[in-house]
Amino acid sequence: MTLAPSTIEPFSETHWKSLRYFNLYRFAVASLLFFSALLYPAALPIAASGQGAQYLALAGVYLASTAVAVLMAYRYRQHATMQLTVSVLLDVLVMTLLIHAGGGLGSGLGSMLLVTLAGAGLVGQGRLVLFYAAMATLAVLFEHSYRALQDNFDAAGFFHAGLFSAGFFAVAVSARLLARRVIANEVLARQRGIDLNNQTVISQRVIEEMQDGVVVLRRDGRVRQSNPRARQLLGLDGGSEQLLTAYSPELAMAFVDWCRHGSDQAVLVRVPASGLQLRARFAATASSESDVLVFLEDMGRLQEQAQQLKLAALGRLTANIAHEIRNPLSAISHAGELLHEERRGEMHDRLLRIMHDNTRRLERIVSDVLELGRRDRIYPEAIDLREALPLLVEEYLAKEQLPAEVVRVDLSGVAVLDFDRAHFHQVLGNLLGNALRHSQRMAGSVCLRACDGKGDGQVELDVIDDGEGVGEASREHIFEPFFTTHHRGTGLGLYIARELCEANGAQLELLGSGPGADFRLTGRVAGCQ
Repeated sequence: MTLAPSTIEPFSETHWKSLRYFNLYRFAVASLLFFSALLYPAALPIAASGQGAQYLALAGVYLASTAVAVLMAYRYRQHATMQLTVSVLLDVLVMTLLIHAGGGLGSGLGSMLLVTLAGAGLVGQGRLVLFYAAMATLAVLFEHSYRALQDNFDAAGFFHAGLFSAGFFAVAVSARLLARRVIANEVLARQRGIDLNNQTVISQRVIEEMQDGVVVLRRDGRVRQSNPRARQLLGLDGGSEQLLTAYSPELAMAFVDWCRHGSDQAVLVRVPASGLQLRARFAATASSESDVLVFLEDMGRLQEQAQQLKLAALGRLTANIAHEIRNPLSAISHAGELLHEERRGEMHDRLLRIMHDNTRRLERIVSDVLELGRRDRIYPEAIDLREALPLLVEEYLAKEQLPAEVVRVDLSGVAVLDFDRAHFHQVLGNLLGNALRHSQRMAGSVCLRACDGKGDGQVELDVIDDGEGVGEASREHIFEPFFTTHHRGTGLGLYIARELCEANGAQLELLGSGPGADFRLTGRVAGCQ
């Protein structure tokens, strides 16, 4: 019988495992036959007859062959179909000889062939199963025909052999169909497991990377699971089965209220540990324990995003307006200078001075707005503060016509900043102007101090003045655009300074609450990431 290549399926790990189990079963049967004949031959009619020596030799050969088959299945994982075929044909031959020695199918050994074919049907592939059943049928019919030629013809015996042959095919085909169904279900289950694992990994990664906090709560208010953002917002220590009340009583009360009424509206809560105001939204799940999902959003971040969108739109608008204003503003300024040459009187000069001061103020506002529009053009370089700060201070004081001793410069540590040089000049000019504007303008009224930062690879630059400082009511708005406490200020200096710092990967903050203002710029040391 020739088999088409398409009928042979790839031998998977499941088939190899089944083949090993099949050979272990054969080894157990062979061991039972051999040791029964060796130790207690009276239990077997075949061994007790005059052919006991032949039977013992046959059982020994069968035992040795099954042992080799077991070793082959475990050590030599090639030609699996050939290994199975040889094993089945050997079983058919041995069992046929035993049936013949035992006096035919009436000895009961024919059922052993049924078990062998059932095992072969579970392990075998394609039409090989039918081939095994056909070989067993031919062996049984040949044995009975040979017996009929030697003895009297027995029609009932042939009928009995025919029933066994039909059973061979039925068992082999049924076992094969069952094996195909089991293998298909196993493949489907494995694929579903892989898909589920992939989905779990993706979902876990999505939850971990979410900017919003996600908390899974049990119905008793214990935290079952949370993502890193939620642990950061609530101050969770990462452990499970923690009571929500310990971290945010307001959120725990909102959860209890939601359990009672089931409202879909978000609530605003505050976290005592961080002082953050969060917006919380609860959602029920279909889990077996009816867990609840809590979505947390940082209101400060949302407000900052909204403000950034407004400022971006405002920046585009003001930049366009600034370009349109600059030309007529230059004309007004030039006309004022021409009028100033006429010298018509004190009132005339006073009005010209007012016009000149306001045109200069408008020019500063236009320049600041245009500078803000260029914040994304960054060309960082290593700025040695030991050389750059004294020169910048000297130029600024000369421009403002102030004594050199008004500003004191203290340098220590690395003092090499990674920053865009034009942006650094703009930031330092804004900070110096703000400090001098609010200082007493005496010797040492403004101090520039540069030193190593607290973190590795950081440098800190402080601009400190001896003025009255920033009031509590103004601290929250000090970096907002167009916010100023001085009648000559534009309200854009500190805002632009912070925006340029953030564009260069630095941070600008207001420290302390005592007399005087301390603005600290924290940036990277050149050459450090």
